[in-house]
Amino acid sequence: MTDQAHAMTLGERGARALVEYREGRTGAFEAFVRDATPLLWHVVRGQGVAREQAEDVVQGVWVSFVRHAETIREPQAALAWLLVSARRAAWSAVRGTRAAAARARPLPDDIDEAGEVPDAGVGPERHLLETERDRTLWRVFARLPERCRQILRCVAAADRPDYRAIAEVTGMKVTAVGVTRGRCLAKLRALLDQDDRWEWS
Repeated sequence: MTDQAHAMTLGERGARALVEYREGRTGAFEAFVRDATPLLWHVVRGQGVAREQAEDVVQGVWVSFVRHAETIREPQAALAWLLVSARRAAWSAVRGTRAAAARARPLPDDIDEAGEVPDAGVGPERHLLETERDRTLWRVFARLPERCRQILRCVAAADRPDYRAIAEVTGMKVTAVGVTRGRCLAKLRALLDQDDRWEWS
């Protein structure tokens, strides 16, 4: 990614990717898919879609996006289109799952990346401490209000948070996202400070 592209928000990169894709150039589009997929994943998982189904839902959103690439009127709306489509596809997937069988209790939304295979150089004691730290973090994270969980998931999913995209996901005003993000982080820190098992500095 060039320095200029890195300085753009995810929404701006989406607009550029769509324009270039329509012109037959795919480089920016491939980079946009790589950067936006984690955000779509969190949106889909946040609606209660099981992990094993979320990948198919996200892939389906991208297929639909390519199919409608020529009909999206405003390139600046590309990211918003993806987010709305991901949310709707997630709702549809959840309804389908409930209709097929009683829905199993899901794992916490944001525990996907926890529990990875430890680095070979990390001893068992350190790995145990890190695992306990992660469990404590996600347990405390689950106590935050839903809006805080949404905002912090979106922030964690992108290397450069796009407040317009977060506003689209949460239904907030763009101007309120930054302030609310700060308050949510403060709440998370306060809850962690109150937990005796949180000893990670």
